[in-house]
Amino acid sequence: QVQLVESGGGLVQAGDSLRLSCTASGRFWSYVMGWFRQAPGKEREFVGLHGWDGSTEYSESVKGRFTISRDNAKNTGYLQMNSLKPEDSAVYYCAAGSVRSSDPIQYNYWGQGTQVTVSS
Repeated sequence: QVQLVESGGGLVQAGDSLRLSCTASGRFWSYVMGWFRQAPGKEREFVGLHGWDGSTEYSESVKGRFTISRDNAKNTGYLQMNSLKPEDSAVYYCAAGSVRSSDPIQYNYWGQGTQVTVSS
């Protein structure tokens, strides 16, 4: 069983940076950590993932701007977001799953989400 809590969201201007945290309980280190986002009226969208081997994958829309990392000693994952754009505005979720996937259905555990709003 893993419980996840996101934090760090807020209102920023275009071009700013923001770091989201995902604080976990349980054996978080043994799971794939995924980050997703959902804007109003849209489906939940894959942002990226961090595997248990330290490898990462990103969606094309955030590649080169966002970085996912994890501190196993703190049982915490991070999503560093740079050069933010208004289209990045969404509720951001971290998730834990057993397989590397961009499909949210493959993730068993989810946080409650944190709102990120980027003004132009």
